[in-house]
Amino acid sequence: MLSYMQPHNLLSPFSLILVTPVFIFCLRILHRAYISRKQDIPGPFLASFSRLWYLRQVRKRNFQQTNIELHKRYVQQSTATRIDISYPKCIANLSIQSPWYYAAGHPHNRDLFTEQDSKIHATKRRKVASLYSMTTLMHMEPCVRECTAILEDRLRELAKSQNVFNLQHWLQCYAFDVIGLITVAKRFGFLDEGTDPHGLFPSLKSYLTYCADIGVYSEIHPLLWRLNSIFARGRGHLASFATEQIQKRQEALADVEQKPGIADDFLAKMFQKHYEDPEGFTKERIFMTCLTNIGAGSDTTSISLSAIFWYMLKSPKTFERLRAEVDGVKKTITYQIALEMPYLQAVIKEALRMHPATGLPLGRVVPKGGAMIAGKYLSEGCVVGVNTWVAHYDTAIFGEDAAMFNPERWLESEERTKRMDRMWLPFGSGSRTCIGKNISLLEISLLVPELVRKFDFELANPEAELESENIWFVRQENVNCRVRVRTE
Repeated sequence: MLSYMQPHNLLSPFSLILVTPVFIFCLRILHRAYISRKQDIPGPFLASFSRLWYLRQVRKRNFQQTNIELHKRYVQQSTATRIDISYPKCIANLSIQSPWYYAAGHPHNRDLFTEQDSKIHATKRRKVASLYSMTTLMHMEPCVRECTAILEDRLRELAKSQNVFNLQHWLQCYAFDVIGLITVAKRFGFLDEGTDPHGLFPSLKSYLTYCADIGVYSEIHPLLWRLNSIFARGRGHLASFATEQIQKRQEALADVEQKPGIADDFLAKMFQKHYEDPEGFTKERIFMTCLTNIGAGSDTTSISLSAIFWYMLKSPKTFERLRAEVDGVKKTITYQIALEMPYLQAVIKEALRMHPATGLPLGRVVPKGGAMIAGKYLSEGCVVGVNTWVAHYDTAIFGEDAAMFNPERWLESEERTKRMDRMWLPFGSGSRTCIGKNISLLEISLLVPELVRKFDFELANPEAELESENIWFVRQENVNCRVRVRTE
């Protein structure tokens, strides 16, 4: 007869198999909590035990606001072995990216965005840096102007109908078509009817959602990759589209018997690099650069443009002052001219401060031996991150009115502007600065003056608060407008 009092059943081999992993898991959680508290980093209590707390917050899709509130309450936030701070200079010397980035790419073939090793990253970046230089992109102003003209035609049609439309959607269509012309010498057709002819929008959202969530537990990324997960469906579609565009462009260059490199688009220049140095600039490098442009070239720019127009429309005096500056330029506004328009640049900087495209911390890994960061000793392996939103809303740098849209703050004095510039991070900073920064600023600086000069915009609901979804990129959802052609 069996009795529940028999102790040997509790130590059976089967029980040990079940209990041991759970016991080890619990020990690891307690160890992480102990390390977190030992380092005296304030933060939510549950966050000190595991990354599940952080994952839950990320999945609410408004982490940028959560992060700002946490810093108001705790100054710093601890999530087991992940620390958030507000000063980017404190992690400037940390060269290894956090494992979060790992989930954004192929698990065994890292690209420029996912490469953690700083030396390898620098080598990869040097190979393509000239393609993204402002000198090179200056030759691509016609691409921006062509798409600007088409967007203006669509806005005139919307002005006739007086229908309410989502400006963010049209700005993303614009950014996609510009990146198409710049990369493969062909628009992707988004601006023709304001539709998504290739089904890229849902694939891009699927990819970004995967990155945001699985990046928290990036160690499971290789397994999900092999299982052909949602990541493969999102990124896989983008990759197939990029491959198709590369093949078509290569065939077009061959059909006209034109040596690659004569044209100005990215692919032509990359083919030239490949033919000159097949081993140093491989076809894989061509593919990854093209995929990077397509995958990241529309969201960041359209979010930035949407922020500019949202805040200008919520502040009519800003719009009118910018229009006065634009009207004062009696010729076509080139990028060089745009850079010399102080109020335009102040509006751009302030809008991108208020609503930067990225909304999760930019993480770096504490090196071997640990390091003193922001006055605290952090053990090796800790991930330290700066959320752009937290940095941009720091009242010590941007003033007590940091939560208010105020372009004039950038015009007060050269000293204050320099101090704010050091904390202005919409494109990251240092060696990890977004390589497409110049493309985005080119598009923004040329489009905004043209639309301000030619159109009057009105928010459909002026009292509405801005709604956004944070899936790594913080995309606006309700920039709903009406537009009229300017008659003055």
